[in-house]
Amino acid sequence: MPLASPTLPPQMSINPNGKQPRIDGPVKVTGSAMYASDHNLPGMLYAVPVCATIANGKITALDLTSAKAMPGVKAIYHHGNIGSLFRSGPPQGFSGVIDEKRPPFEDEVVRYYGQYVAAVVALTYEQAIAAANAVKVTYSSSAPDVSTYLTSTEAPKVDSHRGDPDAAFASAPVKVDQTYVTPTETHNPIELHASVADWDGQAFTLYETSQAVVNHQNVMAQMLGVPQENVRVISRFLGSGFGGKLWPWPHALIAASASRDLKRPVKLVVTRDMMFQNVGHRPQTQQRVRLAATPQGKLLAVMHDSLNHTSILDDYSEGCSEATAYSYSVPNLRATSALARRHVGTPTSMRGPGAVPGLFALESAVDELAVALKMDPIALRLLNEPEKDEGLNMPFSSRHFIECLKTGADKFGWANRTPGVGSMKKDGLTLGWGVAGCSWIAERMGASASFELRNDGTARIATATQDIGTGTYTVLANIVRENTGIPHDRTEVVLGDTNLPAGAISGGSWATASCIPAVVDAIQKAQQTLFGIATAEPNASFPGKKAADLAFTDGKVHLKDQPAASGIPFGDILTKANIRAAAGDGKSEGTFGDPKRKFSTHSFGAQFAEVTWQPEIARLRVSRVVTVIDAGHILNPKPARNQIEGAVVMGIGMALFEETNYDPRFGAPINNNLADYIMATNADVPSIDVTFLDYPDLVLNSLGARGVGEIGLAGIAAAITSAVYHATGVRVRELPVRIEDLLPAATWKRA
Repeated sequence: MPLASPTLPPQMSINPNGKQPRIDGPVKVTGSAMYASDHNLPGMLYAVPVCATIANGKITALDLTSAKAMPGVKAIYHHGNIGSLFRSGPPQGFSGVIDEKRPPFEDEVVRYYGQYVAAVVALTYEQAIAAANAVKVTYSSSAPDVSTYLTSTEAPKVDSHRGDPDAAFASAPVKVDQTYVTPTETHNPIELHASVADWDGQAFTLYETSQAVVNHQNVMAQMLGVPQENVRVISRFLGSGFGGKLWPWPHALIAASASRDLKRPVKLVVTRDMMFQNVGHRPQTQQRVRLAATPQGKLLAVMHDSLNHTSILDDYSEGCSEATAYSYSVPNLRATSALARRHVGTPTSMRGPGAVPGLFALESAVDELAVALKMDPIALRLLNEPEKDEGLNMPFSSRHFIECLKTGADKFGWANRTPGVGSMKKDGLTLGWGVAGCSWIAERMGASASFELRNDGTARIATATQDIGTGTYTVLANIVRENTGIPHDRTEVVLGDTNLPAGAISGGSWATASCIPAVVDAIQKAQQTLFGIATAEPNASFPGKKAADLAFTDGKVHLKDQPAASGIPFGDILTKANIRAAAGDGKSEGTFGDPKRKFSTHSFGAQFAEVTWQPEIARLRVSRVVTVIDAGHILNPKPARNQIEGAVVMGIGMALFEETNYDPRFGAPINNNLADYIMATNADVPSIDVTFLDYPDLVLNSLGARGVGEIGLAGIAAAITSAVYHATGVRVRELPVRIEDLLPAATWKRA
């Protein structure tokens, strides 16, 4: 049975200023929201994987004797008995996408620490853990390669090219040539990855932690070898994903295969340490950026060559130069990318893949160029503002980067900045100020939706997208309200189920922009259906009139030449005609990869960061952040601002704290827990000022909305490290900033 989304009492319906509380808030704070691992089905069994304790080698023996004899054990799966699991075929757009392509237990080769080598299924979770610990695995192993200096034996891929950048760089009067490094980062959503699989003899029902239920359905059907219609995927609520839950991971196949074999529901919840091994991460990047300019600051050449690590089998490219080709006006440009293979699990998308580490490198280099030119870094960016996307040679649908810089500068007080290193003081502390640009691609995916106007005066909007905690339930209710006047407490929003019309993935900050046209189309078609009922059915409420004579306003149908107040509530029209609902099915096409596109669609912004530096105790803090974002029309400012604030906090973690370290002897993630993997906490978070310019981008959709989930993380690390340089004179090019990096500055300050 589909689960209806929560509705709010009338006093909590949409606010006139658009600051609508989330309609899913009540079920979350009361604990009644059902996440994947909350589903407990009759006859449930529990699966626990056995993880490899080497990173490079082969299984030579698997002793299951003790484990099989333990209480409650129903099965132990491994390479010899998992049954037929297939690889997923090449993806078609955003369908059939998976990062770790090898099915679990496909062979006996171990390619990363923690790789699943077996899985125990038992009556209780505790019994499954005990038996998994009793499985004895013997390996032949070799030293793993988890080194952090990246080189590649593969030819680099040219991602973008124009002009002759080598010649322009060689002859340029002012140059910057530096390498920037971002470390491996691990997604750490509070909700662990989990799968609850139920095979009924003909079809699967899968409760998943998924940011893309339709893709999950497609991949699982292919790998399990069943028709897609025999797989139903449900993901009503997610405890965040940050990209790590976009695509399926091996644990989902283990749970589903075990359920099919044992003919009982199986639950598998990934542990926190497995989150560092088995479900992806942002890969380490190593990026060489070369900039050339005239003495006046006009860019002559940009070269951006990036490397990222990937797993032994899978080709995951971070795409660090995603924003390079269009960020600034420059006649000569080349961006390349290459892969360095390591004995680690396959990387995956992490909030702002590509642009976030890429803009750390590019924007840091721009700041270094400004220092070399003795030029204000804002003035340098303004001087090199492009009139169009020079990479695609087409106009931007909407670009207000200059206004972002100027608005941010005014709010931050940039005019008071003095450029000298360590020249700004406040309350006995040294201040550092930094700025960076940010951007993020804006696209739309194909989507479908259904909408019903029901005879009890309520409405229902449904689409197989999902709410990953970013407010999709509320946004869709807002769209219904804007197009019909039906308040939130009379609107049911149903998401996260592949039995619904196919929706968009919750990735790329594209879900809202993708859903809008499909939802609006469905609403309009339902209204036309209602107009037909109101004019043509027996007991019509508007006999003798035509559908074209009617309008729908504030939940009422009225003649176009009459005020809305004179209208008839839509529920009364349906009741009079003895019809339960007027329905409409909506659909929209995607823009991603469209060969006929006429505009470059992106969001833009500016990040301003202030740090305080206390050399006596070598203490560095981010004390203030101002962010100005040009992301189209903001449908609900409250959660949108929350998205940017959360991204800024992640950016502080990226700049100062986050780094996954691998043991060079065994290839194991060393800091594989929330005590040792350091992230920004409340004590690290400064005042964050967020401003939206709110220019509708009608090229993308009829409401002019673009996503905001990722752009707030782009550029913030570069703004912070530029502020660190301004305060200390130390240019940190390898994240995170360590106290050891700043100790020379501390010594210099004390001298």
